[in-house]
Amino acid sequence: MTARVELPTVRGRQTQAAIDAAARTVVARKGILATTIADITAEAGRSTASFYNYYDSKEAMVREWAVRFRDEARERARAAAEPGLDDAARAHAAAAAHWHTYRHRLAEIIAVSQLAMVSDDFAQYWSEICELPITLITNMVEKAQQRGFCAGDDPQLIAVALVSMLHQFCYAQLSGTGAQTADDDKCITTLAAIFHRTIYHEGTPRP
Repeated sequence: MTARVELPTVRGRQTQAAIDAAARTVVARKGILATTIADITAEAGRSTASFYNYYDSKEAMVREWAVRFRDEARERARAAAEPGLDDAARAHAAAAAHWHTYRHRLAEIIAVSQLAMVSDDFAQYWSEICELPITLITNMVEKAQQRGFCAGDDPQLIAVALVSMLHQFCYAQLSGTGAQTADDDKCITTLAAIFHRTIYHEGTPRP
C-alpha cells in the first residue's frame, strides 16, 4: 500500500515563504555564518520553533536554495553563449547574466560561498556554480585567440580571473544596503567594458 503524502497547507506554504524571505534578508545583511535561526524567525515575525517545521538547520535551508540557485545560474550563464552576438554584445550578455543572478539571488550566493569555506558539500555546490561560466568564458577566449586577440594568454586562467572579478564586484556593490542604491545599468556597463577589454585586446582580428 502506498503511503499517503501530506501536502503543505496554504498557511504552511505562506509561513515557509515568510521564513525564506526573512532568511534571505538577514543573510544578505549579515552573512550565513553570523546568522542565527533566532535572527531569521525574528525577521519573519514567527516563533523559533516554526523554523523547524520546514528545515532541520540553516544549512539544510541553504542546501535547498543551492540546488535551485545552481540550476538558475547555469541558465543565466548560457545567455552569453547564444549564437549571433558580436563581441561587445557577448561581453554585455555575460556581464548582465552575472549581475542579474547576484541581484536576484544575493542571499543564496553569499550563503553557499561562505559555507563552502567550512563544508565539503557546499564547496562542491560552489564549484558547480562557477564551473559553467568558467567553461563558457574559456571557450570565448579560445575563439578570440583564433582571431588574433589576447595572444599568449592562458584561456582558463583568464576565465577564472574574470569570474572571480565578477563575483567580488557584484558582492561589493549589492551586499549590505548596496542593493537599494546600486545602478544596474552602470554596473553592467562597467563589468561589460572590463570583460570586453580583457578578452578582445592586443592585435587586430584576422579576416
